[in-house]
Amino acid sequence: MYQINIPSQMSREDFLRIFGGVYEHSQWIAEQLYDSGLTSRQDTPEALQMAMATKVELAGKEPQLALLRAHPDLAGKLAVSGNLTEESTSEQASADLGNCTPEEFEAFQSLNDHYKEKFGFPFILAVRGYHRTEILEIFKQRADNDVEAEFNEALTQVHKIALLRLNEIK
Repeated sequence: MYQINIPSQMSREDFLRIFGGVYEHSQWIAEQLYDSGLTSRQDTPEALQMAMATKVELAGKEPQLALLRAHPDLAGKLAVSGNLTEESTSEQASADLGNCTPEEFEAFQSLNDHYKEKFGFPFILAVRGYHRTEILEIFKQRADNDVEAEFNEALTQVHKIALLRLNEIK
């Protein structure tokens, strides 16, 4: 439970400042949730994430695709240039993605390009708890999925990332 940040008791401005970035570059999710009315039932990270996930699921295909496209490539150009969000930087660092060998980096770049061409959005994985070598293997496996299965898996991963981020907010 949040010690200070109790969602149902927050102003819209404070809620958006604290929870607006839970879904990468997609503040609209927090805006819609707040505007629909928060209750004490959404005061835990799990319940808040479920409520946010419901907004995503009800939004339809185009907003969902925009949400997926808002995510950075893993070990991609934004990471190299230092232009990731603070949350993404921390998440990618936890998986040791900043220490790729030249071969691993090239494999990530090649997979990123192939994946985006095939699916129309970047590869998304809740990387906490994984090492970069494990991520590379998962990446290779998922690149063989069909478009619908991968779209659904990417959304599942986005929701996992959101829950991890919510659990870090105190």
